[in-house]
Amino acid sequence: MKTLTSLIFTAGIVLSAFSVMAADTQEATANSQKPVYGDYQNWRLLGVSHRQDKKTLRAILGNDIAITAARKAGTHVLPDGAILAKIAWKESFHPSWQAAIVPGEFEKAEAMIKDSKKYATTGGWGFAYWKGKELLPFSEAKAKECFACHTAVKDHDYVFTNSALQ
Repeated sequence: MKTLTSLIFTAGIVLSAFSVMAADTQEATANSQKPVYGDYQNWRLLGVSHRQDKKTLRAILGNDIAITAARKAGTHVLPDGAILAKIAWKESFHPSWQAAIVPGEFEKAEAMIKDSKKYATTGGWGFAYWKGKELLPFSEAKAKECFACHTAVKDHDYVFTNSALQ
């Protein structure tokens, strides 16, 4: 029960923090020549993760296409147009509740964009990241590195996240 309470508490904090960051990200990308992939303030939570090896908390969000597909029982292949955003913070401890691991300093945000034709060589997925307020595509070498890691979940459409929506 403590784990579930901590997860719910963490998800609330993650969503609040993402709303603030997302508004800034959208404004910055709209004013630059970088691609704009959607209205991030309206994306919903698909799942959360805690990377013990990297000591980070992550919120995995999806655009409407990803969320609709994730709600279908048994869906393991996301359609073209689906976008997943992974927001990562360094883990921290709640000052008034030391048993709770909460988001600390913002670390990074990454995206996976499903376009089976454009990204045919990487399982139909393009990889990008947010650095500051810009949405930057990964270099081809970095995208291949991301894809190599994601091949461990090839049978799950190269996506590690299991939807918390089912």
